[in-house]
Amino acid sequence: MDLFSILKNNWPIALGITALMSLVLGYMLSHWMGKIRKNSSERLAHKILEEAKLERETQLKTAKLEVKEEIFRARTQFESEMRQRREELVQMEKRIVEKERVVEKRLESIDRKESDLRQKEKMMKSQEETLSLKEKELESLLEKEHLLLQNVSGISRDEARKELLGKIQAEVKEDAALMIRQSEARVREEVSRKAQWLMVDAVGRCAMDHVQEITVTAVALPSDEHKGKIIGRDGRNIRTFEAATGVDLIIDDTPDTVVISAFDMVRREIARLSLEQLIRDGRIHPARIEEVVERIKKEIDESIRQAGEKAVFQMGLSTVHPEIVKLLGRLKYRTSYGQNVLEHSKEVGWLMGVMAAELGLDIKTARRAGLLHDLGKALSHEIEGPHALIGGDFARKYGESEEVIAGIAGHHNELPEPTLWGVLTQAADALSAARPGARSDTVEHYLQRLEKLEGLANAFPGVEKTYAIEAGREIRVIVKPQEINDDGALVLSRDIAKKIKSELQYPGIIKVTVIRETRVVEYAR
Repeated sequence: MDLFSILKNNWPIALGITALMSLVLGYMLSHWMGKIRKNSSERLAHKILEEAKLERETQLKTAKLEVKEEIFRARTQFESEMRQRREELVQMEKRIVEKERVVEKRLESIDRKESDLRQKEKMMKSQEETLSLKEKELESLLEKEHLLLQNVSGISRDEARKELLGKIQAEVKEDAALMIRQSEARVREEVSRKAQWLMVDAVGRCAMDHVQEITVTAVALPSDEHKGKIIGRDGRNIRTFEAATGVDLIIDDTPDTVVISAFDMVRREIARLSLEQLIRDGRIHPARIEEVVERIKKEIDESIRQAGEKAVFQMGLSTVHPEIVKLLGRLKYRTSYGQNVLEHSKEVGWLMGVMAAELGLDIKTARRAGLLHDLGKALSHEIEGPHALIGGDFARKYGESEEVIAGIAGHHNELPEPTLWGVLTQAADALSAARPGARSDTVEHYLQRLEKLEGLANAFPGVEKTYAIEAGREIRVIVKPQEINDDGALVLSRDIAKKIKSELQYPGIIKVTVIRETRVVEYAR
């Protein structure tokens, strides 16, 4: 029996033998594989070492080359810098050598100058000594001359000095007086020109209506039949009307017209409105007349207040006391030389505002003073005294400022000392009064005033002819040159102006011009 058959019949033994053989084969295989792996690892390690050695040698060679190149570059740069430094040092040495030469030259120049200065100093000392000797000689000579002059003139040095100073002071005073006169003349001329320009500008920029009133008012009637109604039975109606209104009612042969006569414009206006109302109603009897007149009086009072408020509003003013407003409205029914006082007051306010703006003053205050300057005329028939002072006291009573009060009270030179606001108000008042058409004047009165003006000037000695021109605003006096010199002409103009001011009444101002002329005529034959 062979081994295969034994194993086939005894399979557990066969399985054990197989397992044992598998173990032996496995061990041998693993041992053989280990040797293989070991040999492979050794060869790989050897290869890696060889490659590392080659790489190290390559890196060493590369590093050596880089070091050599760096050393070469550093050496090259160092040599370049050293050459540059050597060149700089050479240049510096040259500059130092050049500066040393310059310094040596300067030192030599300084040495020469010092020697020159020492020589000049010696010369100056010698010259000073010479001058000192000459000064002593001059002093002695001057002293001798002074003594000789004193002996000759008989006065001392101090007396001569005082006399000389006195002469110099006199000459200086004369020169100063001449300069002062010339300066005053220039200032007066400039002030006059500026004032004229200012007034002309103010008048040109202010245009106001001028209302000329008269003392009578004509009332038109529908027919002459109403004249009988107005007169009434036994004249009861006309008597009641005149007593209630305070006017004179003139009924004459003028067709369809009656005339109301009164100096008081308020009464005349009340009478006019009342009469027109009675004529429209047709019922004219004493009770009705009194009723209508009383109602019209209240309406007039209201219109007076409204007129004052309107004037204040037109001037652009505020915070005006109601009593002042009421009194201002009453000026609507007052006239001065035929000029409506309220319109005149508004014009003065506008003129003062324009002039104040040019002079740098407060425009509101100027307008206020101009508007209220004739306030006293509404009270002048009730209170004794000048209307300027009356108006100033009334304005002070109701809280107006001192500037406004000064303008009101001082516009007719009734204050002891003139003020700026008084002078400004006076100038604006004169401008408003002097404008053409502002005030009415009869031809007869006008001619009489011109004749008086010319006669007053002709009464002075040395006057040859006199002419009143510019509607009596200027008088030109021609004098005899052989009797009156230039200084006399100046004195004559002042004397004529003083006499006009003291003896004549006139609106505005009058200019006095004295003309002195010398003519020499010769004929060539």
